Amino acid sequence: MKNIALVLKYEGSAYHGWQVQKNAVSVAATLEKAAAMVVGHPVHITGCGRTDAGVHAKRYVANFRTDSGIPVERLPYALNTHLPEDIVVSDAFEVHEGFNAIGSCVKKEYTYLIYNSRIRDPFYVNRAWFYPKRLDETVMQRAADCFVGTHDFAAVRSVGTDVKSTVRKVYHFDVEREGELISCRICANGFLYNMARAMVGTAVYAAEGKFPPEAVADILAGKNRTAAGPTAPPGGLYMTRLWYDDGKAVFHVE
Repeated sequence: MKNIALVLKYEGSAYHGWQVQKNAVSVAATLEKAAAMVVGHPVHITGCGRTDAGVHAKRYVANFRTDSGIPVERLPYALNTHLPEDIVVSDAFEVHEGFNAIGSCVKKEYTYLIYNSRIRDPFYVNRAWFYPKRLDETVMQRAADCFVGTHDFAAVRSVGTDVKSTVRKVYHFDVEREGELISCRICANGFLYNMARAMVGTAVYAAEGKFPPEAVADILAGKNRTAAGPTAPPGGLYMTRLWYDDGKAVFHVE
């Protein structure tokens, strides 16, 4: 059996996240159905992370095993003929037997978009958080800086999946404005459930004056979810970059 890695992107508005669910349409189930039609047998696809309902991916990596003789370079074209327009496979390549899309991933980056304008833009509906009150991106950056480093991120996680530890390392949290669009790029060695969206909501609360931006350090130390900001809506979140290094498969997807 060959182990095949796929690079894909998707607009997640129509899906209840990546994970296969019994009574809802998911990205994984849609991709598995298409892959089964192409290779001629049922497949199980492992994704690089569990994106929630409405979350998007500009870059996403998944892997599955097959004994099909279809040349790997032809798989993207074959899969795309069976996929809806909001999911696109851009690349496929064979990886070693032990490669796992989530287990072999050492860093991930999410980008969150905020449309910060008094008037809504219909082209950003479900693609950015419409926030009509003016936000000071410099204050947001000061709050964001408090998240960088190795910390216990229990204060910015939602109850969902069980994890052994809530400690993670954040490599950067960069806030930039271009016109009315604010982008928040967060890179970490792993993310807890709703962690990225809660980090953004906390930076927004700091810009709103709900607490000083430097207070974020104390909020993290307190490990109290109610002390932090809200969980930002899912439509503004995109998976944007991935780093792999398991000793055999070393690559960067952006």
